[in-house]
Amino acid sequence: MILKKLVFVLFVLSGLIMHAQKNIYESNRFDELSEDHEILAIIPFLAKLELEQKISKDELKQLAKREGNAVQDALETYFSKRKKRKKFNVEFQNIDDTNALLAQNNITYENIDIYTVKQLSEILNVDGIISGNLDLNILLSKGVPTDFNFLDYFNGSSDYGRIGIKISDGTSGKLLWKYEKQINKKTGKNTSELIDKMMKLASKKFPYDKEKKRKKKRG
Repeated sequence: MILKKLVFVLFVLSGLIMHAQKNIYESNRFDELSEDHEILAIIPFLAKLELEQKISKDELKQLAKREGNAVQDALETYFSKRKKRKKFNVEFQNIDDTNALLAQNNITYENIDIYTVKQLSEILNVDGIISGNLDLNILLSKGVPTDFNFLDYFNGSSDYGRIGIKISDGTSGKLLWKYEKQINKKTGKNTSELIDKMMKLASKKFPYDKEKKRKKKRG
């Protein structure tokens, strides 16, 4: 019985990993464009909310900003933990420094999307930008319902939106890597858990992973 459960868990896990890898894009020029990369900045994610409750446009904007900042914070936490174990060959700019530099240049959550990757990289003095988008019908930072209902997966009520994470080269502005994932009850109960789970699934495909780079050189 225990063996059957173990086989089932491994089967589900391998399915999730393969699905994660299908949603990952990496530029065939990644090695060329990222050769001299030393530091990346994580900027606030742009969130689009479609909530059931009726709220004002101003409040909706504030909530979207909070969700976008929550992803920025969760990604920094994830990278910081992994960096302590020397998993990456790049550094990540402290998000407090990132946000301070953005503010000093009058770049806000509301207007950051009008700046190019090249402009932001120059302002932040980094080699690349980690950014992304969120489409949500729930406030992920507040947490999602954790009770399991099998019917939810058929009527769509377990789907809370989608997230896309991308890395762009600061010099050329070119997209280097992108990972998209649907958000539901299985992806985590809040922003931190979502980011932790999805990045762990994508870890073998994360382009700045030291082990991945060593395998490329051996190949």
